[in-house]
Amino acid sequence: MTIKKKRKAYKKKRYTFPIILLVLLIAARIYLPYYVKNYVNKVLADIPGYYGQVDNIGISLWRGAYQINGMYLNKIDANTQVPFLNFPENDISVEWKSLFKGEIVAEIEMNRPEVIYVFEDQQSTPEEGMANVDDWTKALTDLVPLEINHFEAHNGKLSFVQLSAEPNIDLSIEQLELTMENLRNVVEKNRVLPSPVKATGVSFGGGNVLLEGNMNIIKEVPDMDLAFSLQKSNASALNDLTSYYSGLDFENGTFEMYSEIAIADGYLKGYVKPLLRDTKLIGPEDGFLETLWEGFVGFFKFVLKNQSTDTVATLVPIEGDLNGVEAGVWPTVGNIFKNAWIKAFKGETNNSIEYKDAFKDNDSLTNKEKRQLKREERKAEREKDSAGFFKRLFDGDNTEDDDQLSN
Repeated sequence: MTIKKKRKAYKKKRYTFPIILLVLLIAARIYLPYYVKNYVNKVLADIPGYYGQVDNIGISLWRGAYQINGMYLNKIDANTQVPFLNFPENDISVEWKSLFKGEIVAEIEMNRPEVIYVFEDQQSTPEEGMANVDDWTKALTDLVPLEINHFEAHNGKLSFVQLSAEPNIDLSIEQLELTMENLRNVVEKNRVLPSPVKATGVSFGGGNVLLEGNMNIIKEVPDMDLAFSLQKSNASALNDLTSYYSGLDFENGTFEMYSEIAIADGYLKGYVKPLLRDTKLIGPEDGFLETLWEGFVGFFKFVLKNQSTDTVATLVPIEGDLNGVEAGVWPTVGNIFKNAWIKAFKGETNNSIEYKDAFKDNDSLTNKEKRQLKREERKAEREKDSAGFFKRLFDGDNTEDDDQLSN
């Protein structure tokens, strides 16, 4: 073979391997979404007591991401066709900013996620045994190849539905916006509760929902310090619930609820404060017996109502191990009278529960945790004082809420 022919053969071989490699990479890229889809569907199919599926998978190699579209999950023996979990659009990607911190973690963004709890479906027991919530939560978490550090949900929905009630009960929070940051403690690693969480939404009756606080989900049982408020919800939106369980209907008025909870090492302490404002029970379409019952209840409502603010309210203290949380019955009753006859509860959280309150014994805190909590408390106080100064400056508000938990 001449030198010239050898050179031609060499050139052909030199280009053959890159071309073959390129073809294989293109083929792998085309097949990858189908492979991932089959894998995800297998994971969903293997969850005991549940079934699920995804419509399609998208891959974005250039940014280290993939999209799961049209995913749903429901119980095998569910009588309804309403999915328990419905996640139409989900983007899972590498959180690039954390790479500069030396951490390889993921971030998730969901659009229009729905969690619909149909009471009858979730209370049923399939032939193979009770479906375990840990099974499906672990399965969904395993779909993310990296630990999750950032989570967002946009325009979401949470619903409780009871079809056996007459009329059917359907209580929902819609337009849910949820953000959870620093879940893997990539930054602020020395904070006791390093992961801020915030959620807003619109509840049944057009009420405004706000949840905010901080968590530490690194622990097996997450620690947290959260505040919740539901404001200005039309009380008549509760009629399906109250009519079924107590035979009461609200013609008008406002329902509000406020709560704070702290959890430390599996021990919870907090309160729930419900308020009814400017409510009227008897509607013009009620029958005689229903009117009689509502009038009887209305009398006690009048006696227990704060006349100056037209509110019926109480504060329910809750405390205990997460396996056996108890509500204080007598403090709850006492707080009804306190609101009616002593001082009306305000429509806001009391700022009376802190993370350290959830420790049964402060000696269980390490010295490092005590010092860190002190620093965080001082920082929060400075921010509160600054915010309070400007509020008083512009609003002329010098009042303070001195509501306290009853023991």
